[in-house]
Amino acid sequence: MYPKQEVVAMLLAGGQGSCLGVLTQKLAKPAVPFGGKYRIIDFPLSNCVNSGIEAVGVLTQYQPLVLNEYIGSGQPWDLDSMNSGVRILSPYQQIKGTDWYKGTANAIYQNINYIDRYNPDYVVILSGDHIYKMDYSKMIAAHKENNADCTIAVIDVPLAEASRFGIMNTNPDGSIYEFEEKPKHPKSTNASMGIYVFSWDKLRKYLIEDETTEGSEHDFRKDVLPKMLEDGCRMFAYEFQGYWKDVGTIDSLWEANMDLLDPNVPLDLSDESWKIYSRNPVVPPQYIQEGAQVQNSMIADGCDIGGSVDFSVLFSNVVVKPGAVVQDSIIMPGSVIEEGAVVQYAIVSENTVIGKNAHVGARPEDIVDKDHWGIAVIGDNLKIGAGAKIAPKEMIAKDVEGVE
Repeated sequence: MYPKQEVVAMLLAGGQGSCLGVLTQKLAKPAVPFGGKYRIIDFPLSNCVNSGIEAVGVLTQYQPLVLNEYIGSGQPWDLDSMNSGVRILSPYQQIKGTDWYKGTANAIYQNINYIDRYNPDYVVILSGDHIYKMDYSKMIAAHKENNADCTIAVIDVPLAEASRFGIMNTNPDGSIYEFEEKPKHPKSTNASMGIYVFSWDKLRKYLIEDETTEGSEHDFRKDVLPKMLEDGCRMFAYEFQGYWKDVGTIDSLWEANMDLLDPNVPLDLSDESWKIYSRNPVVPPQYIQEGAQVQNSMIADGCDIGGSVDFSVLFSNVVVKPGAVVQDSIIMPGSVIEEGAVVQYAIVSENTVIGKNAHVGARPEDIVDKDHWGIAVIGDNLKIGAGAKIAPKEMIAKDVEGVE
């Protein structure tokens, strides 16, 4: 018998993350390293813990091995209770056979039994690819106060960017009267964050109905939420104030990492009052060699820096050898930048070697045609040979031979 939980959180972490290219060839998007010592999924998991939510289901599907190993028993996030805590929920064999998650709503539908065991009053639906700090308990309190069936978190975005988002148009009391999906001429700037609070009895009913609806894509955004609005359910927007970024693309992932180096960006990972928990290996302290230069960068434990590092994020056990230059880049765990190599505006994945005098990426001011500029990305466990040149915007998935 499981103890009743007022709130159960369901974290959607099964997406392929194809927009991240080589970074997600072997792992799920929420498992991508972030910010020197975290993975993306640390943020929603930590938000749950800090918000007092004790039962969290993590729905995995695509390349789940690394993510499953990383979450483990949930101990780093204090989510390792025997009767609650975090649980990995993958598609499984049923009487009628195996059925992959067909959409976000179907993923929750397939795990109704998991939610029912806690007999919750409310269910929070979260995405596994957002960087932010949020107290879900405040959103749940607003949901209760409005006697809502569904509450959707929104963030104010510039009008020029609103057409990139799902927009929630609201009445003066915050109730939602219209959804607009990526409108050409948005009526408001309330962008959906993909964070929902539902009253469980209401959501349960709509999930079951949606499962048997012909032509449904079994998606919250496309099917369940519009149907609830059409039926006159009480739906409200909850305005979030603070830093939030969807890191589903190379550019947004790079930007979010760089934001950590900007003191004017309100994302303080050292704030002990709202700690972001993670599972980190035990490694020696960082070592900055004599003659090395490090400016405005985040250098994790275990790094050995002999060259120049400027405005970059380096994860654990990264080696930058003397004479190497790293600028405006993200270097993931265990990678090595050899002597004379230059890495600029790039993301280098785990355990990759950038050979001597190789050149990866470029500064935008050094490119005449700006259409050909962008973040260069190198996959994991690769070797970029000595003297090789990787152009801006290139995405490398296999070894590159040297030219020296």
